[in-house]
Parts: sequence; C-alpha cells; structure tokens
Amino acid sequence: MNMNNKKSYKSEKSSFRNSFHESIRSKDKKEAIARDFKELKEFFFSEEQKENIKNMSWLKRIFYTSWWLLKTLFNKLTPIRRLLVLVGTIFILININQSGNEANNSQNLHIIGGIILLFVLMLELKDKLLAKNELEAGRKIQQALLPERSPNIPGWDIWLFTRSANEVSGDLIDYFPLEKSRHALVIADVAGKGLHAALLMAKLQTIIRTLAPDSSSIGSFGKKLNSVFSRESLPNIFATVIYLEIKPDHGKVKLLNAGHYLPIGLINNKIQELPKGNPALGILHNAKFIEQSIQLKKDDFLLIYSDGLSEARNEEGEFYGKDRILELLPKLSGQPAQEIGNRLIKESDQFVGTAKANDDLSLIVLKHI
Repeated sequence: MNMNNKKSYKSEKSSFRNSFHESIRSKDKKEAIARDFKELKEFFFSEEQKENIKNMSWLKRIFYTSWWLLKTLFNKLTPIRRLLVLVGTIFILININQSGNEANNSQNLHIIGGIILLFVLMLELKDKLLAKNELEAGRKIQQALLPERSPNIPGWDIWLFTRSANEVSGDLIDYFPLEKSRHALVIADVAGKGLHAALLMAKLQTIIRTLAPDSSSIGSFGKKLNSVFSRESLPNIFATVIYLEIKPDHGKVKLLNAGHYLPIGLINNKIQELPKGNPALGILHNAKFIEQSIQLKKDDFLLIYSDGLSEARNEEGEFYGKDRILELLPKLSGQPAQEIGNRLIKESDQFVGTAKANDDLSLIVLKHI
C-alpha cells in the first residue's frame, strides 16, 4: 500500500470513528427517533389507518403499527428483493436444537440471513442516494433559474426569498425588466411538492417570461397565461400566481392575482388586505382575469407570501396562521424590506420548532421608499 492509499485509509477510518462517536454523544437521540418514526407513519399510513390506531390500546397499537409498517415496506420492494428478504428472514429464524455440525450449520444460516438482509438494505440505500443526487442536481438547476439577488429599482426596497420543503421546490420567485421602464415580479405556487411540481414550476416560469413582454395589458396577459398553462400542464394540476408590475420612483403597483393568497399591505400604518383575485391557473380554461392596482406612499409596503408561511405547522399540528402575520406586520413599520422578511421567517420558524416543513416558503416584500 503506497503512502497516498495509507493516508486515504487512515482518513476514512478516522472519519468513520468520528461519525460513530458523534452519533453516540448526540443528546437528542430519543427526539430524533421519535421524529423519524412519526414521519414513517405520516408517509406510509392512510388517514383511515391513523384513526384506527388512535382507538386501539397501547399494546395493540404497537403490534398493528409495527405489522402495517413492515407489510407496507415489504410491498414497496421489487419482487427479487422481497424474495431475498423472505430467504434472509427464514435463515435467521431457523433454529436446529442439536449439537455438533448441525448447530454450526444453524449458526451459519443465521449469519447468512443477516448478510442477505444487510445486502437488501444496502441496495435500498443505493437507490435512495441515487435519487437524492438527481434531486440535488435538479435543485442546482432550479436555483440557477431564480434571480441572483433582489432587484435594485429606484424608489423601491424589494426583498425576494424562497426556501423549499424538500430538495426541489414547487414555488416560483422571479424578477425581470420589461419595456418602458417597467419591472415585473412574480410569485407562484404549483400544486403539490417534489419533482413534478418543480418541473411544472420551471415550465410556468418560461411561459410567464415569454408572454409578459408582449401583452397589451395585465388582464390579457392573465388570459393568455391561463390558456397556455391549461393546455401544456397535466390534468387536474393548477397553479396560483401573483404577477406585479412597478416603475422606478413611482408608488403605483399593478398586479394580477390568480388564486393566490391575498397580498397584505401596511398602508399609512394600517393593515390592508387586497381584494380577492381571479381563479387559479388551470381551473377554468376560459376564465377572465382582471387587473388590480394599489398606490403605495413612502414607507408603505406589500407582503406577498406562499402557504409555507401561513400554513406552517408545529409538532401539535397547529397552523401559524394569517392572524399571527397580521399581528406582527404593524410592529415592522419603518424597517427595511429584508428585515421585515427575516423577522416573519424567524417568527414562523420559532413557532414550527422541530417539526418538519410541510410546504415550500416564498416571500416578496415590496416597500416604496
């Protein structure tokens, strides 16, 4: 073994030892195990099964939960891996109550059975790591499609933020300049999460950037956008969008709201929620879309957000809710756009605590200065 290989071996050995010690010293082992077990049930159990388990005694609950999880996991395996699991389990359970060579053979079968189960586990881990690597590559591409930074437009303080619940996001945050000194801002949320939502988000971004510059009005843009998205999307898939147009040193905001959460403004230090908008994209093929507008004065701001903020849930399943947002916003009067956004995210994260994020989170804070 040459010197480089020796160094590599020692490094890997040290890394494994450090990882093992770190796992042993971890203070939240019980919490982590409980959280992982809860996520298992959330992923594999139907709502009907969850309700049935609640009504069982604790002993019966443990038995049925373990049985349903094992059965579901087994059914998720490929046919050949199911066979390997059965063979490995049989080998482990075989017990020959004799001495001599037969006892040794029984022990050997136990070892072989354990190796077979470990082999299946390694195959499943390999599949997971491959999928994770592909999603990581998709995340990098998705990030490359997003604005590099918040736009710098005279008369405006703007902060854009997006954070995915998983490796890739179904939310869209975008900014691009238009003709005649106009600038467009977009927030959108494609139904669902994961890879399919991320792919549709990328397509939606392309459609918006293609149609917006040539549209005569925001209303006509909305109609074209809905028509193209409905035609090129999957059945029963919809997306909510807020599209805004602003000009430098001008406080008027023109916008299109297609089924998204209503923007909330702090106007003259008073909370103002914008009127209800139009249908979400992909719901009604021939829907009409109407332009809305609002005039912001100095230090007034608009908050546009996705469901990852208001529908963030803590360990007890309680929603963060719009009321907490409305209560916090007046306290942020006079703050820069980034500080407003950071404070909202901080309050939401503290409320959620250790619970897993359920939705992608996106924000636009648009302040006239």
